[in-house]
Amino acid sequence: MKKILSVLLALTMVLALAACGGSSAPAATEAAAPAATEAAAPAATEAAAPAEEAGSTITVGFAQVGHESDWRTANTKNYQEVFSADNGYDLVFVDCDNDNAVQIEAVRTSIQQGVDYIILAPIQSAGWESVLQEAKDAGIPVIVADRQVDADASMYDAFIGTDCEVEGELAGKWLAEYLNGAEANILVIEGSVGSSAAIGRTDGFNAIAAEHPEWTILDSQSGDFTQTGGQEVMESFIKSYNGKFNVVVCQNDNEAYGAMDAMDAAGITYGVDGDVIIISYDATHDGLKYTLEGKINCNVECNPIQAAYVDTIIKQMEAGEEFATYTLVEDQAFVAPGIESAYATTMTQEVLDGRAY
Repeated sequence: MKKILSVLLALTMVLALAACGGSSAPAATEAAAPAATEAAAPAATEAAAPAEEAGSTITVGFAQVGHESDWRTANTKNYQEVFSADNGYDLVFVDCDNDNAVQIEAVRTSIQQGVDYIILAPIQSAGWESVLQEAKDAGIPVIVADRQVDADASMYDAFIGTDCEVEGELAGKWLAEYLNGAEANILVIEGSVGSSAAIGRTDGFNAIAAEHPEWTILDSQSGDFTQTGGQEVMESFIKSYNGKFNVVVCQNDNEAYGAMDAMDAAGITYGVDGDVIIISYDATHDGLKYTLEGKINCNVECNPIQAAYVDTIIKQMEAGEEFATYTLVEDQAFVAPGIESAYATTMTQEVLDGRAY
């Protein structure tokens, strides 16, 4: 199916999406999906070959979460580089600014415009059945990316992303190893409410915490995956629990930056030489820089370099070939210098310099 959008339809798309801004899987969804294909992260950095022969363009509508974090910025840049005109694509990109209603309408508009493929990075995991059915009825393949949806796998064509529940488990296993039986009084700054990333990391970490009666989760609140949110939640925590906590778990790097700002202002020390252990997720460049400096004890990766995998799936669909319906992008964890771990890589300047994001 090849459709070349007319100028009139393009204008319609612009008007329809004017409301959009310039920000792991629930067990039922994962169980319904076919066996995962493990995808090594380095493969995603390879340059994508042109999607089609000269003169033919594949139109892809991409409903992105927004721009709430450094991770999301890297993820968006990766898609824009891979799904370029030079590679045979017309990318209709929509930054939905963390607004679930806007994102649903963005997908509906892509369906109305008759794009060739839809990429969906869902803000929330629930509520996608109707619009996925609309895409199915229109014969438009949907690839769910990064986060997962609470819908049967038959409602979309493929998923590619990371397993956030495993990320949560990894953070918990590292903490158990690091504490070696010592007590933990834990504060958690969660991600956006309703997102599969927040749900998965919470469920995974809590599963490990349940195995450790010497751990107490004092409180858990959403920082919405933003630095401002992380700072505001941490300021509130400090008022309620000052002197009572020794672990802060932030569900992304930007929240960790905000939490560090709040603790700096309150005179609370953290990191390798401090009184509070910090665990973060995403492993962005700045997050790993703080890990190298010993300010973040452990940083669990969520790899944003995913677009080349989606490009491969689309090429296979175009050629009528079999394709992976469920692909996990490889993750790892990193710890500050001086920490030895069976679960994580010790950060060095060489490791930081070799990162692609």
